[in-house]
Amino acid sequence: MAALQIATDIYSVGVQNPNLRVFDIIMKTDYGTTYNAYLVKGEKNALIETVHTDFFDEYIANIESVMPVSAIDYVILNHTEPDHSGSLKALLALNPNITVVASMAGSKYLEAITNRKFTGLTVRDNDTLDLGGRVLKFIIAPFLHWPDSMFTYIEQEGVLFSCDFLGCHYCEPQLLEQFIHYPSYYEHSFHYYYLAIFSPFRENVVNGLSKIQNLPLKMVCPSHGPVLIEGIQTAIGKYQAWSAKEQHEDKTVVIPYISAYGCTKRLAEELERALLEENIKVELFDIIHSRVGDIVHKIDQADGVLFGSPTINRDAVKPIWEVLTSIDAVHNKGKLCGVFGSYGWSGEAIKMLEERVKSLKFNLVGEGIRANFVPSEDELSTAYQYGKQFATALLEIK
Repeated sequence: MAALQIATDIYSVGVQNPNLRVFDIIMKTDYGTTYNAYLVKGEKNALIETVHTDFFDEYIANIESVMPVSAIDYVILNHTEPDHSGSLKALLALNPNITVVASMAGSKYLEAITNRKFTGLTVRDNDTLDLGGRVLKFIIAPFLHWPDSMFTYIEQEGVLFSCDFLGCHYCEPQLLEQFIHYPSYYEHSFHYYYLAIFSPFRENVVNGLSKIQNLPLKMVCPSHGPVLIEGIQTAIGKYQAWSAKEQHEDKTVVIPYISAYGCTKRLAEELERALLEENIKVELFDIIHSRVGDIVHKIDQADGVLFGSPTINRDAVKPIWEVLTSIDAVHNKGKLCGVFGSYGWSGEAIKMLEERVKSLKFNLVGEGIRANFVPSEDELSTAYQYGKQFATALLEIK
């Protein structure tokens, strides 16, 4: 991707990685990604973001097509994750006179990321930097999605450099949104990116949106994906909708379970019966026949959750672990939780599930419910009574 002028004296100098299929180990990137960086010219020149180290040479070539690297006065790092800051050390080797601008948390992290001395400028919320001819305003936006995150805004042009906010992993030949050829793919990537990156920080998203709601925005330049112009308010509206807490009058419990021969399912149904009798809404998920993403979303919105798994080969089974490793630990901290399952000759799954939910900071209600092979009437009664106990604990929470 060659350098591209996107506004008066503002250039895109980032790079594309259309072949990337996994980002940060866990995120699928079916349509690749871009590592966006921007060059702002004035009496002083500012470079906003660096790129992944694998693309440093292309990045430098893009900068050099606009101005010599030696002419850069500032590097603004809205975020210090390695896909943003990875090339900083090599850039400083080419121009050690650069002043690196970051939030307080970002400045601290950069010392460990670069492992070298550099001239730094730590900025706070609403601080400004005059380049001569245009002024950069810094908007601190913690946990969007790191503690160090911030936005950079140029009031004269109405341009917001939004870091990862309002971005996505999506790569087409041209950077500007009006040239998107496959809008449905982009919209899918935009939503998936929000779910994977920002859904654990919904309250922070709401705070971030409040900080930009009154800004005249003509262009939003994220760190990944297309630059937004006509679609700014649409993108903001989606973030608002996705971050709004679902309102429901009834208490809700989600029960994701897996059952090889129907034994754990019997326990799940007894738990459901007990909860329904207390006017608690229950959503039962057979994990094998459900999408993990749907289950996790429902858990996020629920008041409580009960996880069920049999013991096979002295372990809980893989599908329940897929759910438990996909859960938003930040959002669900303190939520009421329980575990249950059948077993044959050992029964380790229950203790394993208990340890996992404790590590996620769920609030575990009592001891897990176990049944040996096919649940007996006594074991079913125990599950039913546990459901009543869980309902009581849930209804006590106002």
